[in-house]
Amino acid sequence: MASKQVRELIVFYIGLAAYCVVIPILIIVNVTFSPEFHWFWFSLFGWGIALVIKGLKVFNLIPFMGRDWEERKMREYIAREEKNTVK
Repeated sequence: MASKQVRELIVFYIGLAAYCVVIPILIIVNVTFSPEFHWFWFSLFGWGIALVIKGLKVFNLIPFMGRDWEERKMREYIAREEKNTVK
């Protein structure tokens, strides 16, 4: 479980680093080649929202996506399965 959490944290930090590098490049490209339409906002917000959601999940700040919830649901499904097989 700890190994999985560390991998998720590494993936999150890699995504955050990529965001911090790529978004300024996109802004520069957009302003340089087509300053009349600022399309970089789509990438900035779309990728940013996905990164925030991933961060909330990795740091266990979303109760319905946390590890406790996953374990509870797995136990619930296992209990239901055992109950159905006993009948």
